[in-house]
Formats: sequence, structure tokens, C-alpha cells
Amino acid sequence: MERLPRRKLTGINFETGEVKFQEATVLACDPSFTAWGWSVLTPQGKIVKAGCIKTAPESKKTRIRKSDDRTRRTSEIVHVLLTLIKRYNVRLMVVEAMHGSQNANAAVTIGIAAGIIQTLSDTLDIPVEYYSEQDSKKCALGKKAATKDDMVDRMSVIFDPDWTNIKYIDEAVADSLAVFYCAQQNSQMLKMMRK
Repeated sequence: MERLPRRKLTGINFETGEVKFQEATVLACDPSFTAWGWSVLTPQGKIVKAGCIKTAPESKKTRIRKSDDRTRRTSEIVHVLLTLIKRYNVRLMVVEAMHGSQNANAAVTIGIAAGIIQTLSDTLDIPVEYYSEQDSKKCALGKKAATKDDMVDRMSVIFDPDWTNIKYIDEAVADSLAVFYCAQQNSQMLKMMRK
């Protein structure tokens, strides 16, 4: 298995000879077309930045086609993720596996979310690992069934994030942190990054 680069050269001071590097990070995602939770963490588990990408449909208000509105929302998500990847030298993505849908529209958005992750992985040459929601809950709480509040409480203990006290944001961030926590226990790639 190829060793991932740990640092990215960010600058050289030619007068002093000082070289500055940026350490590699991991992007953990809880993909959703409406509230995409994300966390950027060091391989050791220190939170660098966390948040939620919120998109909302506008097709009814602006009378545009649903497909055109989905394209706008996809672009918003991709723009934020690309910015995070470049700014924080992301070298691995760990993602909650997309699953199930209750209707055709939900199935389409799940496909879009999966396409976003895989395209970023393929085009930027960043490995991606998927973990099921049940696996993340089992790693974090010891059981496969848990409420969103249970997950927020548990991630508070493990990571001590700066919560926003906005329910949907904190839930999305907690789910992304749970995916990272599961990866810490299972990912060979993450273990290599910590060496």
C-alpha cells in the first residue's frame, strides 16, 4: 500500500531558509443533499474545522425545473468540499455510506451525493472509505440503534467540539465525527497517516 504524503509545502522564506508545511488531514462526511455534515480532523483526531453545508430547493419559488435546481445545489456542495480539501490538505475522506430512500426524489439525491464523493476521490486522487451508519453507532455507543441526541452527547465526550446549538448543524457534525471515530478503529489508511 502506498504511503500518503503527510505534509504539503506551503511556503519558503528565502531570507531565513525557513520552510513551512501543512500537515495532512482527514475529511469526515455525513452526506445529505439538505444538511451535509463535515469535519476536518488531524489523523490523531483533533478537530481542525467542522460544519454543515445547507442547501434548500428554490424551484417552486423561482419556477425553474427541479433538475436545474438540483444542479445548483450540487454545485454549492462541491464548492464547499473543494475549498475544504484544498485549504486543509485533505488526504483521506471517510464517509457515511448512503443508504435507502423513501421516494424517487430521495433516491436521486442519494445518487448525487454518492457521485459527488466518488468524483472528488477520483479526480483529486484522494482515497475514500465508507462506513455504515450502524457501524458508526456501534463504534461510538456500543449499539446499532441510537437517537441523534445520543450521538451528539457521545461526540461531546470523545471530541469536545464547539457546538453551534443549532440542532440540524450539530446533528450533522456529530454524525461526521462518528464516522471518523469508526475509521479510527478500523481504517488501515488512517493508521498509516498517524505514523
